[in-house]
Amino acid sequence: MPQVDPELFDRGQFQAELALKASPIAAFKKAIRQAGEVLDKRFRDGREIRRLIEDRAWFVDNILQQAWNQFDWSDEADIALVATGGYGRGELHPYSDIDLLILLDSADHEVFRDSIERFLTLLWDIGLEVGQSVRSIDECAEQARADLTVATNLMESRTIAGPERLRLRMLEVTSTAHMWPSKEFFLAKRAEQKARHHKYNDTEYNLEPNVKGSPGGLRDIQTVLWIARRQYGTLNLHALAGEGFLLESENALLASSQEFLWKVRYALHMLAGRAEDRLLFDHQRSIAALLGFSDDNPKRAIEQFMQQYYRVVMSIAELSDLIIQHFEEIILDDDSGSTQPLNARFQLHDGYIEAVRTNVFKRTPFAMLEIFVLMAQHPEIKGVRADTIRLLREHRHLIDDDFRNDIRNTSLFIELFKCEIGIHRNLRRMNRYGILGRYLPEFGLIVGQMQHDLFHIYTVDAHTLNLIKHLRKLQYTPVSEKFPLASKLMGRLPKPELIYLAGLYHDIGKGRQGDHSELGAVDAQAFCLRHQLPTWDSRLIVWLVQNHLVMSTTAQRKDLSDPQVIHDFAQQVGDETRLDYLYVLTVADINATNPSLWNSWRASLLRQLYTETKRALRRGLENPLDREEQIRQTQSAALDILIREGTDPDDVEQLWAQLGDDYFLRHTAADVAWHSDAILQQPADGGPLVLIKETTQREFEGGTQIFIYAPDQHDFFAVTVAAMDQLNLNIHDARIITSSSQFTLDTYIVLDNDGGSIGDNPQRVKEIRDGLSDALRNPDDYPTIIKRRVPRQLKHFTFAPQVTIHNDAQRPVTILELSAPDRPGLLARIGKIFLEFDLSLQNAKIATLGERVEDVFFITDADNQPLSDPQLCSRLQDAIVEQLRVDQAAATTVSRLTI
Repeated sequence: MPQVDPELFDRGQFQAELALKASPIAAFKKAIRQAGEVLDKRFRDGREIRRLIEDRAWFVDNILQQAWNQFDWSDEADIALVATGGYGRGELHPYSDIDLLILLDSADHEVFRDSIERFLTLLWDIGLEVGQSVRSIDECAEQARADLTVATNLMESRTIAGPERLRLRMLEVTSTAHMWPSKEFFLAKRAEQKARHHKYNDTEYNLEPNVKGSPGGLRDIQTVLWIARRQYGTLNLHALAGEGFLLESENALLASSQEFLWKVRYALHMLAGRAEDRLLFDHQRSIAALLGFSDDNPKRAIEQFMQQYYRVVMSIAELSDLIIQHFEEIILDDDSGSTQPLNARFQLHDGYIEAVRTNVFKRTPFAMLEIFVLMAQHPEIKGVRADTIRLLREHRHLIDDDFRNDIRNTSLFIELFKCEIGIHRNLRRMNRYGILGRYLPEFGLIVGQMQHDLFHIYTVDAHTLNLIKHLRKLQYTPVSEKFPLASKLMGRLPKPELIYLAGLYHDIGKGRQGDHSELGAVDAQAFCLRHQLPTWDSRLIVWLVQNHLVMSTTAQRKDLSDPQVIHDFAQQVGDETRLDYLYVLTVADINATNPSLWNSWRASLLRQLYTETKRALRRGLENPLDREEQIRQTQSAALDILIREGTDPDDVEQLWAQLGDDYFLRHTAADVAWHSDAILQQPADGGPLVLIKETTQREFEGGTQIFIYAPDQHDFFAVTVAAMDQLNLNIHDARIITSSSQFTLDTYIVLDNDGGSIGDNPQRVKEIRDGLSDALRNPDDYPTIIKRRVPRQLKHFTFAPQVTIHNDAQRPVTILELSAPDRPGLLARIGKIFLEFDLSLQNAKIATLGERVEDVFFITDADNQPLSDPQLCSRLQDAIVEQLRVDQAAATTVSRLTI
């Protein structure tokens, strides 16, 4: 800390200002404001971050001393002001907690009560937010014995004012060496760390990570230092290196990583204007600019910044794990540990694998892969001994092209994927220790790479390993019950190792220019050649990587009731084996991307596509299903149901004559019977018919089906979707049909706002039915444009809406595809534009992927013909883009930092 820094704080000038004022508050506030401005400018100018946080602590020391001196402490020998915690370490960010202990010699607080209260009131009045405790030395001992957090805070203390001897006496009686045995202290701190990591989902890769508490954050470094202080009296990284727990290179890496996180935390506090340790989307762009990241596209600057952030916290996590593992071996070692040989290179020591000699990896480099295969083959192994982890780190530079092309190494790597268990666990270890990215340089490129959106909640490497984990878990009962078809198929794949390898490469092309599926397929082909995989295996892996998005795209963006869609997809897949592999990979990919994306509706779409495609493949691609035959089958089955229920066949025939072929192609026989029965019973002047039911048919299973039958009106779709938006329903599918008698027969598949179906909640069903009926009865009075608050996270994802328009080659409709930022009321706005252009909506596929909507609309003109006028299409495209651009500008209020 500086001894003198007049620019930051001039004691003489400050005391002169105090003497001129009746109240000290203004002088204190002025000094605090000016110091903040000086330090913030120094930060922007690139001043060393360690110096900055120490300077801030020095300034606060001076302010507290001046405040302390405003009061008459009748017996200064019996009271002291002590800094604890991070402030006690001399580290203070702009809005960090200022932890203070007012330390008394005696438990009798009365003699100082009035002065203490007035002192704390002054701190509050001048704007210092402190966390204070008032304790005697004996009370400190009692609290430290009961609470390890208190004991830890007291370990890091400094006297700010008053006699130093009080703090020294306090340290004597609160010493963790006396009241917290080494083993208990270590176990408590390790448990504390595990609980904290679990709070942040046990991953360094949260979208909005906490720079202090998340895995790999600042608290992990501090945990290492606390344990070291308890065990060895060591308080800093340099001293740990001196004790032999850190190599100089590791010390330098940890120190630079800590300084990077300090910069991020300082910037967060400065931008937020408060204590904020969450790296929120609100601030990521500004911090990227503040730390010098730049690009023509601001999103790229964010991605560069976040990739460095994730790589830094990964390094911290790796090294803190290494050091804590080392501590565990020393602190918990009871000298009774046994060793058991595994082979000539490795042995087990207390359940952990270790190299038998320090030169194992130098003499036999293939052992750097062999160790992970051994752990997969012996799942009882708890982990790797600390010294062996360090040996891996020291020798991973030996993994070069010669190593990668050595048949012994390629065989070992493939062997790992053939192990029945432990594939994910050991790939994750390989990634953590830097081996995977060295062996597969293309994988090294995606380590820490974040896509700046709400759809992908993990970095590419973390997502890839999560996918492999999900594939493995499909074989366990709890997961198999949630994913019965995927689990069944996973269990009967002829070569499961191939889907793991395809999963490893499916996103490996991300972050490069071009289609990542095509780039990944090229890398996968090279991998297969280098590892000498059989031709059939290689072709399947490459095909899966190249087509890993095809099934989810088809299910979510195309009309699965159209036999041509199924036939085209079946042609692309080719055979049932590929279909099985692709379905399993797709389910795992969606769940590993973002668990919240998986819902009953997406599950039902994929299952329907799988089932229909399998039928098409078994029927033979040369024998596609005839549309007329499908209509006849649907009508015959529906009529059988209605006749059994006592419905007059003549009435049915008269109704069906008005509906048209599309209706019967796009609905199941059970739904046709359900609709027909309700329509025939509806009074002529009964108003809109709104039917709601949980969908259990193969086509709609997983959502809630809402069927609306009512006289057609010009703004029917816009009013309907606006009402559903106001009812907090998420629309996933819309089938719009108008009868020859000008009645609308619309079917919507919806999920409730929490992603689930409506269930058997009569009150909720009534609320929906009444809300829709009221809106359709009074369309002119209904607010079709919903004005709801845009969620905070959505505001920070802005991109130009994209609209493409083209005619369907097989059906007389025009397809409009929309990709745009998600906003409340978006569908209602689109409906209004269709109305203005006198267009009819025939069908819609609605998909929300994080902050992005990917919607497909099937439209016709007023004569139910595809759009044929290019100028009309261009005006429609411009109108949608402009409307959404205006909405986006109105909704987005992203804080930006001027550098």
